[in-house]
Amino acid sequence: MPSTTGEDLDDQKADTAGDDTATSDGAATEGLTDDAAAEPDTAGDGDSDDAGPATPGRRRRFLVGALAALVVAGFATSGYLGWQLWQDRQLEQAAAQAQTAAVSYAQVLTSIDSTNVDENFAQVLDGSTGEFKDMYTKSSTQLRQLLIDNEASARGVVLESAVQSASENQVVVLLFVDQSVQNASVPDPRIDRSRIKMTMDHVDGRWRASQVELP
Repeated sequence: MPSTTGEDLDDQKADTAGDDTATSDGAATEGLTDDAAAEPDTAGDGDSDDAGPATPGRRRRFLVGALAALVVAGFATSGYLGWQLWQDRQLEQAAAQAQTAAVSYAQVLTSIDSTNVDENFAQVLDGSTGEFKDMYTKSSTQLRQLLIDNEASARGVVLESAVQSASENQVVVLLFVDQSVQNASVPDPRIDRSRIKMTMDHVDGRWRASQVELP
């Protein structure tokens, strides 16, 4: 059996310590390498979540939301336009009805027969309302006697008419009227031409004259 000297023991210890140091350094280096290699992967994952390209699911949700908004806006616009169209038609209908009533009433108002005064007055009052009805009622007694005493008669014809302004319940109509007038003093009829501004109010389901002016 070979003998071991002190120098040999010292050499073995040095070799053993060197191996341990190398092993420890290698493990530490390996750990650092693994950590360093792992760090870029972690950063890459974060970037992918935050700034990555939109997925098909995200695109579909965006398109569905945009289409829904367009549909809602379209319905709202259509509803408003439909309501506006309905309002315009209602206004046109009111204006046409009031104009027709004004033409008929103007002919009643400008036609009179002294032999049938009471019926004429009843027709005038029936087609009137408000201020004009009050005024005509107050003056009718005096006017009635004047027509009878002068044996007056008249017949009016509306030549033209036009709507000046219109709302749902009030319409202003302009009328051009020819009135043939005669009485005991002037037996031959003469033609009086006049322009009448008539305000028609919708009262109790009918269009009636609330103001009559001769501008």
